[in-house]
Parts: sequence; C-alpha cells; structure tokens
Amino acid sequence: MRKDSPSYLNFNNGKYAWKPDIDYRKHPEQYRVGKGEQGVLICEPYKSEIGQNWRFKTEAIAVESSDKIYAQFLDYLASNNFVGADMARKYLQMGYTRARRYANYKGGRKYDAENNYALLERGTGEDEKAKAAAIFYAKWKAAEHDQTYAAMKTEWKKIRG
Repeated sequence: MRKDSPSYLNFNNGKYAWKPDIDYRKHPEQYRVGKGEQGVLICEPYKSEIGQNWRFKTEAIAVESSDKIYAQFLDYLASNNFVGADMARKYLQMGYTRARRYANYKGGRKYDAENNYALLERGTGEDEKAKAAAIFYAKWKAAEHDQTYAAMKTEWKKIRG
C-alpha cells in the first residue's frame, strides 16, 4: 500500500486495542491511551457522553462545543476518572484535526476513492473551518498541558499502556 493512502484500507479490527462491547467505566483497566485519537469513536460510555457535544461547523459552534468538552474534561479529572479525561482530550484533538481536514480539502475528503486513493487538491476547503480548528487546538493543548492530567497519563501508561 502506498504511504500516502488512507490507513483504513487494510484496517485489522482484531488487533485494535479498543472494543465496542466493553464498558470502559466499569472496566477502565482495559483502556489504553494509544496514539492520537485512537478509540475515540468506540469507547463507551464516554463516546456517547462527550460525542453529543462535538461540533465544528462554524467558529461559534466550535467555541460552544470545545467549552463543553473541556468542562467535561475538568469534571472527569475532578472525579479522578482518567479514561473520561483522556477521551475528552481526544475529542478536543479530533475537533482540531477534523476541522483542519475540512479547511484543507473541499468536503473534508483527502483521498479520491475512484482514482486509486490519490491525494486530492489541498487548499480547496472552507476558511470557517480553519477558525473552528484554531478554537479546538487551543482547548486540546490546554488539556494536554494540564498538570493533573499529565501526571495521571504518565502513571496510566506506566501501569497499563
């Protein structure tokens, strides 16, 4: 497979660390931090709790959405719930990356499925999405630099991965 083709083409569900049939609040020991946004659209009940607030259509919507998700992040930290906090952090990161995708590519599509997954032209997206991305970026970085979160993440990765 080409290096610049989508990673989902040869995705192996069996080897993926996150499973949709696990309640990660009841079984937090099965949660793995992973890289980037991995597991964000799978791990329940956090997917349902946080995902309902995740929007990035406009700058104003991104402000409201990122504020709600960041508040959830802080609530999870206050209740010593690392999995919830990490999932909220991942939603903030995903708000940034998805909004950037729409800012860079018309319709948010990076690859042309009908042309052997060739990269589409960059710079054809929406300026409003770039503003939304900047909003999420600031909240994502604030979450990542939170000292309580950073300590919890270091400890979690040392014990569980």
